[in-house]
Amino acid sequence: MHFVTGGAYNGKTKWVKQLYSLENDVLWLSGYRKEQPEMLDFQGNTVVLQGLEAWIQHAAEGMDSHSIRKRWKDIIADWRIWESEKEERSCIVIGSDISKGIVPIEARDRRWRDACGWVYQDVASVCSRVDIIWYGINQRIK
Repeated sequence: MHFVTGGAYNGKTKWVKQLYSLENDVLWLSGYRKEQPEMLDFQGNTVVLQGLEAWIQHAAEGMDSHSIRKRWKDIIADWRIWESEKEERSCIVIGSDISKGIVPIEARDRRWRDACGWVYQDVASVCSRVDIIWYGINQRIK
């Protein structure tokens, strides 16, 4: 499993597509399009979960931080099982960094920011590789 993070519009998607030469046989699920990130019966080799922060933001509208974190631990665990079933499979998780800047005034926005930080830590801890992308340039941190 590979986690890619960095600033919004800093080239994460382009970098992932180039690194993995993604064209066919890819399941690309997007939090920006409000697609569900849960495990599907996908027989291909590559899954990309893009927009982790968008899924978490949507969840923060009606869930507490603990529930959001648990939900994402379960989702990631399912995709890790899928990935482990065949050696050629890989799951890539992409999430924009929202931790910079001023702490939000609204409780919902603080819940979103906090939940993102915790979920990102959980995802990074189980991934074999973690990269940060700034201005189209990667820095491998794990």
